Amino acid sequence: MQIETITSRHNAYLTHLRKLASSRAYRDECGEYLGDGVKLLREAAQWGAPLQTVVFSEGVEIPKLPEGVRVVRVSAELMKSVSPAETPQGALFTARLERPALPEKLDGAHYLVLDGVQDPGNMGTILRTADAFECDGVFLVNACADLYNPKTVRATMGAIFRCRVWTCTAEELAALLQRSGLPLCGAALRGDTVSLRDADLSRAAAAIGSEGRGLSDELLNLCDRTVRIPMSERCESLNAAIAASVLLWEMYR
Repeated sequence: MQIETITSRHNAYLTHLRKLASSRAYRDECGEYLGDGVKLLREAAQWGAPLQTVVFSEGVEIPKLPEGVRVVRVSAELMKSVSPAETPQGALFTARLERPALPEKLDGAHYLVLDGVQDPGNMGTILRTADAFECDGVFLVNACADLYNPKTVRATMGAIFRCRVWTCTAEELAALLQRSGLPLCGAALRGDTVSLRDADLSRAAAAIGSEGRGLSDELLNLCDRTVRIPMSERCESLNAAIAASVLLWEMYR
């Protein structure tokens, strides 16, 4: 494995990494995103992520990498200057950014729809949970957080390399679910709402709304049925990631 060494914090490639960390528009323009940490790098290599470059600190051991990946060594000080994490984990990597087209039809039984979920940490946690409970795919609708934000990537704990995730409009989602014969079940309150204890989620797509306002009217109007998560009367709602976890567990169970 050939290893380059960068010693200047003003190096053009390090500037590129900083821009990948901070700008969604730049990530989309370059078709590349940034991940950090040796553990996440190991997951990326294990699950066949399209790695392009690995940057690591002196003295840090990195996993075996595929042929053709550029490898760069920097000092701990330089790593701190470029890492998006407050406490750098010793390695960064870039991978090709992929936004897959919607399939013609869905062949699985359990899907999750995120409607305007804007917190990167929540987004990553939800993907991690979807992976744990064998969700067949996740849809991002209505300006969700960027899947490739470094905070999102880190919070997935490697699930981003295994989960199928699509970004689409509500209309595209509705048409795809109809073609696939899958009902859309929203976590919301309306006249037909039933307790999650009584809901049939054996084959369905479940929708979770944003942290502040819940499901949008647009998506709520597309729901075939709605459910509420039983909880204490003194509590009004759950964090989006927790609500998604409950629904994912019920579908898995």
